[in-house]
Amino acid sequence: MLRNAKQLERCELRARDGKIGQVHDFFFDDRSWTVRYLVVDTGSWLSSRKVLISPTAVSRAEWEKMSLPVNLTRAQVRESPGVETEGPVSRESEAALSHYYNWPAYWGALGFPDVGFAPSTVPTPLPAAEARACESATAVQEEHHLRSVRVVTGHAIEATDGRIGHVDDFLIEDRTWEIRYLVIDTRDGWAGEKVILAPQWIQKVGWDEACVTVDLTRDAIQASPAFDPATPVTADYTNRLHDHYGRPPPPACF
Repeated sequence: MLRNAKQLERCELRARDGKIGQVHDFFFDDRSWTVRYLVVDTGSWLSSRKVLISPTAVSRAEWEKMSLPVNLTRAQVRESPGVETEGPVSRESEAALSHYYNWPAYWGALGFPDVGFAPSTVPTPLPAAEARACESATAVQEEHHLRSVRVVTGHAIEATDGRIGHVDDFLIEDRTWEIRYLVIDTRDGWAGEKVILAPQWIQKVGWDEACVTVDLTRDAIQASPAFDPATPVTADYTNRLHDHYGRPPPPACF
């Protein structure tokens, strides 16, 4: 099922032995448009420290309670490597988290397979020798690909014939944590409604310019099926949306 990122930010994360905190943000990979980490505000028990939790650690969600159980203990979270969450997350930090929690590394480097999500196991410290190897292997950093949902919210949307609005929200598939659609507020371009666009329809993103360019015209977007954030997205709606743009049918997510 598709969930609004703004809705997910109200979710509480619970370890096996108590509350960890509340979702504050998401970091997604801008190549696959998949959430790689939940940014969790731990509140008073860790002096409002923000920690990164991989979706691999999330068990079956209790949506009626807005609760996300995780296969971790509070002690494991407390002792986890510190990561700066207000700026770009370094690959060294990701490697340290991956080793500590035994999470699968999604980037396919440092000897790790590029695999999907799997259940997490008991975390183990990163041995000093492996830590040094990680530092050496990532001395030359690849281009940064983790983006913050909070930061990208507000980015301008540029059609082929002019600006039409801005990113207002994201629709995330709650099983795979893929970002299936961007929610666009069109009121910047006209007194319109909210619409959704798939990441596959993006031509380019100017991250520094805070601008997303799509290969669609303003008229096509204006005439697309309106999106109501209060109404669950259905297969019928997404099929009509893709038909409107003449795009391949969407993957099943319902």
